[in-house]
Amino acid sequence: MSTVIKTQINYLESVKNVLEKEAKAILKYSEILSTDIIHPIELLLNCKSHVIVTGIGKSGIVGKKISATLASTGTPSYYLHPAEGLHGDLGMVKENDVVLAISNSGESEEVIQLIPSIKKIGAKLIALVGNEYSTLAKKADGIISIGRVEEACPLGLTPTTSTTLILAIGDAIAITLLKAKNFTSENFAVYHPGGSLGKKLLISVGDLIQHNNRNPKAKIYSDCKEVLFEMTKSRIGAVSVVDGDDILIGILTDGDLRRALTAGIDMFDCTIEQLYNQTPITISSELLAVEALKIMENKKINVLPVIDEKQRPIAMIHITDITKIGL
Repeated sequence: MSTVIKTQINYLESVKNVLEKEAKAILKYSEILSTDIIHPIELLLNCKSHVIVTGIGKSGIVGKKISATLASTGTPSYYLHPAEGLHGDLGMVKENDVVLAISNSGESEEVIQLIPSIKKIGAKLIALVGNEYSTLAKKADGIISIGRVEEACPLGLTPTTSTTLILAIGDAIAITLLKAKNFTSENFAVYHPGGSLGKKLLISVGDLIQHNNRNPKAKIYSDCKEVLFEMTKSRIGAVSVVDGDDILIGILTDGDLRRALTAGIDMFDCTIEQLYNQTPITISSELLAVEALKIMENKKINVLPVIDEKQRPIAMIHITDITKIGL
């Protein structure tokens, strides 16, 4: 019977050691960084079409993330698997594209085989390599070399430090391009409409009321019983008070009615003229939904009348209309 010998290791120390090695590699690269990186960045910045990222194995996995970061920060990009490229997908590469090829050795066979076709198509080629004297680097229009990097793997075989450094360089380049293109948070939101930032910067009050046609209104001479029915019907707990020309002059909430009852007022024997708020807070449909939410939170209110340019109420929104979309 064979005996399994368990090697005792300090887990905490092992994790810490890997993190320190990879962090040191990034810091060391930032210290030796030269103006050589400017040319590749300018090639990417001046790209008239797409930045196509390619790489095999771990380099390909890192390349997918770099491509995704570029695409989400204003630089149109997609990933091309080199093996698929050799079997027809090179047809996606156009003359105005820039190909960013990642290979630590610079000798990855599948990537090297793409070069003649890339050159014939007329696309620019940037090599992100560990060996600046490699075949890939020699054939490229621009070179980003990370140099010789000691892997965190004790066997020196598994790409660890090198892939972390390449990923960090990809992030740095993407952010540099973002700044050069004056890419704003509003631009970012357009590419991330489903995220919280996209919702904050894109969804307006007008978007909300497209799906909510609630616009409870009451004339100033209406009696309380009539208004109570309108509140119940709209399920919003408030009505916009308007004059004879449908101009907003106030708001009446179920809270106002409760306070009237507490004060001993016979609601069924009076009009709302005695009860409504004559200085309501209103908003326009152009206002961002997140700004409307801030108003409600700051003023400690749950409803806001939405008015048009003539001060006529066109809708009323409740705080839940905003919070249910994730804001």
